Amino acid sequence: MDVLEAMKKEMLRRRLSRRTISTYLFYVRKFLLFCPKNPKEFSKKDCREFLMTFMERGFKWQPKSKDDVAGSSMNVALNALKFMMEEVLRKSMKVNIRYSKVPKRQPLCLSRDEIRTLIASIGNEKHRLLVSLMYGAGLRVSEAVNLRVQDLDFEAGNGWVRHGKGDKDRPFIIPECLMQDMQNIITGKQSGDYVFAGRNGHLTARSVQEILKDASRKSGLKPVHPHTLRHSFATHVLESGSDISTVQALLGHGEVRSTMGYLHAVKPKLIRVKSPLDSI
Repeated sequence: MDVLEAMKKEMLRRRLSRRTISTYLFYVRKFLLFCPKNPKEFSKKDCREFLMTFMERGFKWQPKSKDDVAGSSMNVALNALKFMMEEVLRKSMKVNIRYSKVPKRQPLCLSRDEIRTLIASIGNEKHRLLVSLMYGAGLRVSEAVNLRVQDLDFEAGNGWVRHGKGDKDRPFIIPECLMQDMQNIITGKQSGDYVFAGRNGHLTARSVQEILKDASRKSGLKPVHPHTLRHSFATHVLESGSDISTVQALLGHGEVRSTMGYLHAVKPKLIRVKSPLDSI
């Protein structure tokens, strides 16, 4: 039995996101290397030993320290094995390993001045435009680098994220101040071409991380990650008076509680919502 192929077919049938499918298959491949025997013989003990080894040592590409394996990685690995055992092999998977608690760290939120300084420190025009759009539209790094020319609608003043998180499409704002630069960067490109092209297709998430790392250093800021831009976008939009449901739609959150997490950074004195009494 080809476990990986069976898993992939079942996950596609259930319309799981491409990211979830890729991640689950990654961990199951690691498990198959760890436990090279007939899938029909897989047991809860095998799964438990794999998870404990992962928790203690990580994989070759991870530090050999127990503390360096993120709780979120442990949870995903456990979920991947549960799916394989229960949904593909039809076996019970009640492994007595507690889900790792993932520390809730408040992400860094940049001020408007810090955003301005960060962007100004990027010398490469294409890179500067990419970072500006990620902040100005609240895009995830994967969404930004995968943008194609056909996803942009300059007349409407927006673009479309295709197959975002949860494999959903959603619109995003093209900031007016970036409109001309966005039109310039796609000049001469075909509709299916990537907006932010790289050597072998589009710029990679890794390259964007390096761009931000370098810009952070030049600006004298704490390390800025791609999600910092998205978090700052959400915070600033809320401070400008937009309601939580609007921000939820712009971010592509399936549940409003995900968006509520951004409220911690909103400065009450900057919220420009007027009382309805003022209009009576």
